Amino acid sequence: MSTEEQKNELLEDFQTYLEQNNLDSLAAQPQPDLNSLLSEMTGLKTEVKAEARQFKSTLDTLSSALTTVQEDNKTLAAELLAYGQRLEQQQEKLMRTMLLQMVDMYDRLNTGVAVLQNYQPVNRLFKKSRPKDVHFIERFKEGQLMTLKRFEQTLSEHQVRVIDCVGKRLDPVTMSAIETEQDAMQENGIVLQELRTGFLFKDQVLRLAEVKVNKINRG
Repeated sequence: MSTEEQKNELLEDFQTYLEQNNLDSLAAQPQPDLNSLLSEMTGLKTEVKAEARQFKSTLDTLSSALTTVQEDNKTLAAELLAYGQRLEQQQEKLMRTMLLQMVDMYDRLNTGVAVLQNYQPVNRLFKKSRPKDVHFIERFKEGQLMTLKRFEQTLSEHQVRVIDCVGKRLDPVTMSAIETEQDAMQENGIVLQELRTGFLFKDQVLRLAEVKVNKINRG
């Protein structure tokens, strides 16, 4: 027997062995019980449905909780916004009150400086002390001017500015006509004199300017 024939014979024997072993193993395995299989599948299906219902219930609960949280967040955001607006309004009101007090002090200081600038010492009285008095008044006036300038800087830092009136047409929004005068050289309704300085705070009227207005009676 040749080597090739021996090789083929061995392959055939091995194939026969494998086929016999597969058949034996299949024959040895117990046949499935269809009733049991259907019962198990039914039970599994029931469990899957129960878990699906539970999962859906959990999702619904989470969705409801999320909706509640979102609504609470919206409510809280609205309350915080309203609180912030009220706080801003209160701060604005407090600032306006403080600035009104400051401009009142500014008026008094400005009036005092104007008096010092117009002061003329008497030549006949107190001749010996006159130079000292004049020097004292000058130094005092310089100090008042420095204080007045500082006041103006502080007001400017807080966005407060003077209302420009003289030579302008009367603006009832920012000016109040306290007196009238006839000046044929000026147009009717032109502000001739500022009687009390007006101020704007953030471009809103802080205090009306009191003015004298030109009023021409046309007969």
